[in-house]
Amino acid sequence: MFKLSNIFSSRSDARSVLDKGTDSSEYERRMVELCAVSTQEAIEALNSTPRGLSSEEAERRLNEYGANELAHAKQLGFWGDIFRRCKSPLVVQLLVIAALAGFIGEAKSAVIVGAMVVLSVGLSYILDRRSSRAVETLGKRVQSRALVLRNGEESEVKISEVVPGDIVLLQAGSVVPADVRLLVTKDFFLSQSSLTGESMPVEKTAHVGEAQGQSAWELVNACYLGSSVTSGSARGVVVNTGTRTLFGAIFKSLGEEREKTSFDIGVRSFTWLMIRFMLVMTCAVFFIVGMTKGNWSEALLFALSIAVGLTPEMLPMIVTVNLAKGALAMAAKKVIIKRLPSIQNFGAIDILCTDKTGTLTQDQVVLERYVDITGRTSEDVLSYAYLNSYYQTGLRNLIDRAILDHSALDVEGCPLVDELPFDFQRRRMSVIMDYDGDHVLICKGAVEEIYDCCSHYQIGEEVYPLIEMIRDNLFEEVDNLNKDGFRVLAIAYREFPQEKAEFTVKDEAELVLLGYVSFFDPPKASATEALDLLHKAGVRVKVLTGDNGLVTQKVCANVGLKAERVVSGAELSQLAPQEFSQRVQEQDIFVKLSPAQKEQIVRALREAGHVVGFMGDGINDAPALKAADVGISVDSAVDVAKETADIVLLEKSLLVLEEGIMEGRRVFANIVKYIRMGASSNFGNMFSVVGASYLLPFLPMQSVQILTNNLLYDFSQTGIPTDNVDEELVLKPLKWNVDNLKRFMLCIGPISSIFDYATFALMWYFFGCSAFSDPGIGAAQQELHARLFQTGWFVESLLTQTMIVHIIRTRRIPFFGSRASLHMTLTTLIIMAVASWLPYSPFADALGMVPLPPIFWAWIAGFLATYGVLTHIVKTWYFNRYGGN
Repeated sequence: MFKLSNIFSSRSDARSVLDKGTDSSEYERRMVELCAVSTQEAIEALNSTPRGLSSEEAERRLNEYGANELAHAKQLGFWGDIFRRCKSPLVVQLLVIAALAGFIGEAKSAVIVGAMVVLSVGLSYILDRRSSRAVETLGKRVQSRALVLRNGEESEVKISEVVPGDIVLLQAGSVVPADVRLLVTKDFFLSQSSLTGESMPVEKTAHVGEAQGQSAWELVNACYLGSSVTSGSARGVVVNTGTRTLFGAIFKSLGEEREKTSFDIGVRSFTWLMIRFMLVMTCAVFFIVGMTKGNWSEALLFALSIAVGLTPEMLPMIVTVNLAKGALAMAAKKVIIKRLPSIQNFGAIDILCTDKTGTLTQDQVVLERYVDITGRTSEDVLSYAYLNSYYQTGLRNLIDRAILDHSALDVEGCPLVDELPFDFQRRRMSVIMDYDGDHVLICKGAVEEIYDCCSHYQIGEEVYPLIEMIRDNLFEEVDNLNKDGFRVLAIAYREFPQEKAEFTVKDEAELVLLGYVSFFDPPKASATEALDLLHKAGVRVKVLTGDNGLVTQKVCANVGLKAERVVSGAELSQLAPQEFSQRVQEQDIFVKLSPAQKEQIVRALREAGHVVGFMGDGINDAPALKAADVGISVDSAVDVAKETADIVLLEKSLLVLEEGIMEGRRVFANIVKYIRMGASSNFGNMFSVVGASYLLPFLPMQSVQILTNNLLYDFSQTGIPTDNVDEELVLKPLKWNVDNLKRFMLCIGPISSIFDYATFALMWYFFGCSAFSDPGIGAAQQELHARLFQTGWFVESLLTQTMIVHIIRTRRIPFFGSRASLHMTLTTLIIMAVASWLPYSPFADALGMVPLPPIFWAWIAGFLATYGVLTHIVKTWYFNRYGGN
């Protein structure tokens, strides 16, 4: 064994264990060394005590070493956040265009493009930060906590407040809050899958191991941040916290990138599609204008302006603000969003997998009966059940609380000797007590699993051999209780000589079956309504439970969920992969499932093309939560479930969940509004700009006008995140569909070009701009005709673009069947008013505009009305034929 003197030559060297300046390999080396010395030496090396730290010392260390958080918990400062937002390819493009405009002396153009960047980045920053702070405040309510010794007493603290030297207490359901050197363990098993990829739980002990030649991952007496306790209990001393943990070092080296959702990928692909489209258009316009007008400098500026006009620069702001606003709206409905991108997946869910306890039932378990195997009330059964629940040190569930709340028994004469904690393979747990000269093992668990361990049964004071012939008779009472909706557990015992002091699961054999305890968890009154709403919303609910089939059938029938066919875990385990996939898609009720089977069901549904949400709150739900598109947990869940989940409900209710799903769909619908608008508008502009650039002897619109037009249009779109969403748009799951967007762009985009060309004809023939080509007029008159044409198209383009979003935003008759939000209506009216005012304003000359004849407004009113009607007709035809989001 290594001696402490081999590691630390002085007290100051011991203190260096807590040094913050070394790299991850140094932290790993020290962990290995501390695990090679005795528990007392390890505690002393960390300047701690078996009674833990004092509150004052813990506070001092928290200030010295910082919060126990990973790198991602650190928020960017103002300039760092602004720089991150400016790295968007759309913003970079605008900054390059602004720089080029300034370089060639077009200060006005550079200023306008700069204003667009400020509008996009600034609004995104302000609204995102405001929403994020509000959500973060609510999110603190669902922070995981750790049990530590402070001032010699057990104290519950936030995991972020755990410091090196803390003595932590771990039990089933806990997440390991830091890198810990174990001091005491009892049947202690960890899940390290997030660290090592190993799916099976790993047993850990406090025994001192040999440090030489071992990596930190191989140490049997150490556990690390990122792992979780599956069974047993332990006590340990914290060695490293935060980014100094092994997991923190890995996380820091990998950076902050999370796996991209389908929505992220879709938005990014749309962004690059628009950028490629813009590059092609810019080059085409540059050469057309340069060759037809002969002024290449003017052609460059015009092409750059077209590039700005074709750039959906508000997309990052629209997406970010929509997601942040959605998170805030969900928070008001008791739904905390831990990861913003999960909102879209939330709205896309078409299958929801959930346990029945707390969602279909009230989660208020009451002990109703305690009977022997003949169905007669038995105080012995109650006493044995009470002792089992009282002495177990693992995670006390609702069953244990119901037993302890039913009555208070005196346990002083029955000291605890040992414990065999619950796990999901055995589905039972045992405590061993010293009673009346014997060591008595009391086992409580699922009826079938307890029965398999029994060799005898007891009625009154008599004990009889348990033979297979009477199994059905023994289970008759259990079946009757299950059919009435009671959850039933069996109680059994075995006596051992007092000399036997250590016990293992092998001792859970040859037990005497004593009787049963039954519990009732009444159905929720709101469950039937919630299931009906989810069905109408296109979400299919599947119940995945480890509970008994008869109980589950009764509960499902009570809440209106069809339970004609129930599939058990044992049945699933016999199926081939293809049959397994088919069965989980066809059936909705699954019982007696292991944690691994829950995960397998979720993965099979996802592979079949479904977007799957999984709602769970137990240790056994963590694998399925991680495997789902959206993991949903509750505030009262065990730590590992809350840490794994994407979304945490402050109220365990399907009604709350349904409201969250609908909010997710509204967020997605508003984002798609902007994308549809931008795609169709840009596609239509392509025909207008290319044709006008080639046909006209002058530029169809001056560069400064294009930029002003785009800036004003961007402002009008800031109301989209607040817009109302029609009910029919959120009646079914919404998924990203690029092909649908492309079809919409091809159908709607060219309509705008029709009215652009109609405006060209109006200005050229009716208002006499064709006189520009008359060789008899002077340069001043030519400029006047060109400006009149450009002003007319500026106004028509801005008015039609701003108005058309009200047509596209709904499938109903716009303005009458569906109305936009007040914010969006106001931004539309303001921009349309500004567009109409600019030709007569003091800024007209600077923008190259001239006043428009009064009759122009009659024509433009007709164009707007006709454009709106035609777009509505085509839009209605499109949705009737193609459907889509």
